[in-house]
Amino acid sequence: MSIDTPACERLQRQVVACTRCPRLTAYCARIALAKRRAFRDSHYWGKPVPSFGDPRARVLVLGLAPAAHGANRTGRMFTGDRSAEFLFRALYATGFASQPTSCSRDDDLTLQDAYITAVVRCAPPGNRPAPEEIRNCREYLERELDLLSGVRVVVALGRLAFDQYLAILRARGLIAHKSAFVFAHNRLHVIVAGRLLLISSYHPSQQNTSTGRLTGRMLLAVFQRARRCLTGLS
Repeated sequence: MSIDTPACERLQRQVVACTRCPRLTAYCARIALAKRRAFRDSHYWGKPVPSFGDPRARVLVLGLAPAAHGANRTGRMFTGDRSAEFLFRALYATGFASQPTSCSRDDDLTLQDAYITAVVRCAPPGNRPAPEEIRNCREYLERELDLLSGVRVVVALGRLAFDQYLAILRARGLIAHKSAFVFAHNRLHVIVAGRLLLISSYHPSQQNTSTGRLTGRMLLAVFQRARRCLTGLS
């Protein structure tokens, strides 16, 4: 398997420099200046957040967008907030992450056989990107999918990520209809038998985890399933 690592790095630099969505650019910058009281001494990233992980990954973790005081603050996907606490405990327990916490982009965390990205690369107000903002960002995800040629299992965190990934698959002719795939937590979907699988999962947002809709055990089960799938595909 040949991975064009320099191309992956160039793509992430382009993501960070992106200004396609004026509303999101302004919002990220404004949050970085206003800050949250708990992080008043932090230097906020305040711009589009690059993806990260193992360029030879067989598991792709797809989220919705950076959190205003999480990744928009730290500059790394799923880092510095409650979502990160849930996600990385599960990734660490299943051997995809080198440590169970993700606090800072300088914390020496590495991913093994996993790569984390998002549908939208800027923090949106209310965690709700507009349809045109999703369209503006789609090119980056499509280019990542082309570059990450080793991916065999995609874990879609949340309904929006699930739907957007299916839209790309349909546009590429890999599936006939999105309606054939029903979102549910820890549900396995076969995209290309023996080559590409999709697992849908609730997003580890604070809204889901604080209400018990998603527990640590439930999220762990998702990545245990991803690990078993890799064994079956190898």
